[in-house]
Amino acid sequence: MDENFRQFLIDGERAGMQYALTAPRNVPFGLAGNLTGKRPGSSLEFIDHREYQPGDDLRRIDWGGFARSDKLTVKLYRDEVNPHLDLVIDGSRSMALENCPKAQATLGLAAVFATAAANAGYSHSTWMAGDGYRRVGNGADRPSIWQGIDFEYRGDPSTSFAKLPPSWRPYGMRVLLSDLLWPSDPTAALSRFAERAAAVILVQVLSEVDVNPIERGNIRLVDSETGDVQEIFLDAVAEKRYRAAFAHHQENWNLAAKRAGIVMATVIAEHILSDWRLETLVAAEVLNTA
Repeated sequence: MDENFRQFLIDGERAGMQYALTAPRNVPFGLAGNLTGKRPGSSLEFIDHREYQPGDDLRRIDWGGFARSDKLTVKLYRDEVNPHLDLVIDGSRSMALENCPKAQATLGLAAVFATAAANAGYSHSTWMAGDGYRRVGNGADRPSIWQGIDFEYRGDPSTSFAKLPPSWRPYGMRVLLSDLLWPSDPTAALSRFAERAAAVILVQVLSEVDVNPIERGNIRLVDSETGDVQEIFLDAVAEKRYRAAFAHHQENWNLAAKRAGIVMATVIAEHILSDWRLETLVAAEVLNTA
């Protein structure tokens, strides 16, 4: 892990102490599932199975399923689903372009969410979407000691999912931090992300230049994922086309998120790093002041 990133984890952890994670209101039953209880209980409403974990109540083991599959699973009941957050960081190279603060802001926001989850009584696991989904070192602990974070993947979280899917906890909350500047179909990508989740939060982290390209004239573009080089001339006409394409891209993601019952919020990296004020996420009702 680039130790230059460490300070942004520390800053985000400090900022996150002011907030608590909250489940989005009015999440419809659908791809994102239904909201579940947040404390242990004795409800008789069966909802699913999950793999046995050391310390689980042996009375909840599905012995019939064990006889059929030779795998230990436990039965989950609605009020017995403990609050848990699976936090996913997009490890694509587009997140860490030269002179672009998206990676720094993304790490800071990841630290905010992990800390806010702890403040709300949630456990959490942190994942990198890179060459497959992998757990971040110390990712269940405080963000300032996380290890193994990089932004070197030549792809996006959708292709990462196809290489090695994650083992997210069923009926927990999930947060994805990404610029979403990938060509994959958002509907298909979000369907996989939201499967068997209680609630999903999609935070798009953009830079100022993503939203407002200001450089005109001859520009040399290098694709961060493939290394392909293209020379273009950016004038008013080309800028207009870019803005139209960008608006269409945003509309597709917002529509796909809405259909899947996912809360989507867009933040600007430079704004986050300047003052760590998170009004956008508070307004989206995914964070509240602790």
